[in-house]
Amino acid sequence: MTFTKKDIQYIITIAFSALVYAFGIESFVSSGNLFPGGFAGISRLVVMLIERQIGLVIPFGVIYWIMNFTVVLFIWNRIGHKFVLYSILWFSLSSLFSIIINVPIVTQDMLLIAVFGGLINGFAIGLALRSNASSGGTDFIAIDLSVRLKRPTWNYLLGLNAFVLMLAGLAFGWDKALYSIIFQYVSTQVVNTMHQRYKITRVQVITDHADKVCDAVFSTVRHGITRIEVEGAFKHQPHTMLLITVNNYQLPEVINCIRKADEHAFMTLNAVEKIIGNYYQKPLE
Repeated sequence: MTFTKKDIQYIITIAFSALVYAFGIESFVSSGNLFPGGFAGISRLVVMLIERQIGLVIPFGVIYWIMNFTVVLFIWNRIGHKFVLYSILWFSLSSLFSIIINVPIVTQDMLLIAVFGGLINGFAIGLALRSNASSGGTDFIAIDLSVRLKRPTWNYLLGLNAFVLMLAGLAFGWDKALYSIIFQYVSTQVVNTMHQRYKITRVQVITDHADKVCDAVFSTVRHGITRIEVEGAFKHQPHTMLLITVNNYQLPEVINCIRKADEHAFMTLNAVEKIIGNYYQKPLE
């Protein structure tokens, strides 16, 4: 496991993401008594139940850190070590920031809290994921499923959070639980939009320089290419069609290298719902 200049950029982004997340928790989630998804929601529920039952106020960050670190002990050998270390850094910093920062309440309107709190929450988590980290907890589960199923699974987390919301509704009222659903939905959609690693695109390329384009793609990503000899219907000139399947995280690099190899290449892009068969997905470090 080696560290590069890119890792320094990741660490800075992770720290900023953790700060944004803590701001969202303290300024929106806590003020609206909402329940985020995953371990954050469970932590909020535990904190509120302890305070109501015995009057003891435990910081959200303490419970959140303990729960996440416990999961790390079980998934250490299942996911890349650098990814896990970055995730530990993220949820440790977000836990610390949520304890030490003092932020004002932005609004008392529950709908605004749910929508904008969800946007901030999703942005922070999405930023962490783009920096090779996660918020831990159920994110580890979603990432593991994405690798196995070869498609994004973030929307499935809404189902995993249903039990927490049911308990929250029974304990603290269904209005908070319902607003929390809005919060979680907005957050999940933002994460799903920002995190492109497990979204797959098929690139169709029509070119007269197939060998040059293939060499450029092979030097950029580790994916196979299907070559089909085709003919233009208008001028009846021969061309080569190349079929390449890549994830959206790699897509800009692939398009750029094709353009450099053949600036006149014609490309179309199609979203892939699911892959059956051999497809290489670079593992998390």
